[in-house]
Amino acid sequence: MDSLALFCTGALIAGGIYWFVCILGPAEQRGKRAVDLSGGSISAEKVQDNYKQYWSFFRRPKEIETAEKVPDFVDTFYNLVTDIYEWGWGQSFHFSPSIPGKSHLEATRLHEQMAVDLINVKPGDRILDVGCGVGGPMRAIAAHSRAKVVGITINDYQVNRARMHNKKAGLDSLCEVVQGNFLEMPFPENSFDGAYSIEATCHAPKLEEVYAEIFRVLKPGSLYVSYEWVTTDKFKSSDPEQVEVIQGIERGDALPGLRNYTDIAETARKVGFEVVKEKDLAKPPAQPWWTRLKMGRIAYWRNHIVVTILSALGIAPKGTVDVHEMLFKTADYLTRGGDTGIFSPMHMILCRKPEKTEEISSS
Repeated sequence: MDSLALFCTGALIAGGIYWFVCILGPAEQRGKRAVDLSGGSISAEKVQDNYKQYWSFFRRPKEIETAEKVPDFVDTFYNLVTDIYEWGWGQSFHFSPSIPGKSHLEATRLHEQMAVDLINVKPGDRILDVGCGVGGPMRAIAAHSRAKVVGITINDYQVNRARMHNKKAGLDSLCEVVQGNFLEMPFPENSFDGAYSIEATCHAPKLEEVYAEIFRVLKPGSLYVSYEWVTTDKFKSSDPEQVEVIQGIERGDALPGLRNYTDIAETARKVGFEVVKEKDLAKPPAQPWWTRLKMGRIAYWRNHIVVTILSALGIAPKGTVDVHEMLFKTADYLTRGGDTGIFSPMHMILCRKPEKTEEISSS
């Protein structure tokens, strides 16, 4: 009887662990296993030191407002978080409105496909993904449009991950990934038939600088669409609680500073673009984009236990637990930003480079 009870107890525990870790898992296909978590291009023994270095930027806020410092700042951040993002979220590092009857993965794909539909590209056109990450949107957009997509990311580890995913998906003939700084892109003038950025240009210290580079590499008459992270008309800089939320989002997402929604079109026009359309895709009737963050709380605690165990066993690098905890706190700030309506990660602007352009003087 004791042996039977022991066997049944062991079976229940084993089944519980399997359910907790495997069945109650992330909603999306991850492409990254927990036991393979790393610090990107950072060696395992230096992950914790680089985590501390990341936070040191916020003790010198002026340094993350300069073009010279931001690439290192953002590169460090994505070395720390890329594997955790892939493992716990998926290959598309962005949000999308919830759609009744659709999974998070389906809603994400529709959000990405809308971007390329807006810029009116044809099969065979060459388009630019500004800040491509590990290429989730790139692959969805290439498969949907059959355009040739060139992605640029500051992070070398993401380049390798994206190329691996592109080949695995059979889309490497349509998808090219380049390591580089989107403030100084290694492309000639007038070389792309269209461009898009999905929640990426928020990392630029000055939006004008990245918009000017995109303007430069686009062919005359081509369209560019961006989903921007912004504070909305509901944000009050005099409200300490709202300021705390916005600063929490900035610290946890490697942002030099969130822009107000009124800055976006003004900046686009300043570098020479014609603004075709502007709309906050997070506003009703759109369903909340932060629902997935709320739903992921149980998954977070499961993942945190897994990360803690793997770190204690020396499988995950020391410092991974700190990074995971930082991302959970950031998710709370993002949720509060969505709940209160003071923040949107999808302020959409659609721009056109005029057929005839005049030289824009920078100020």
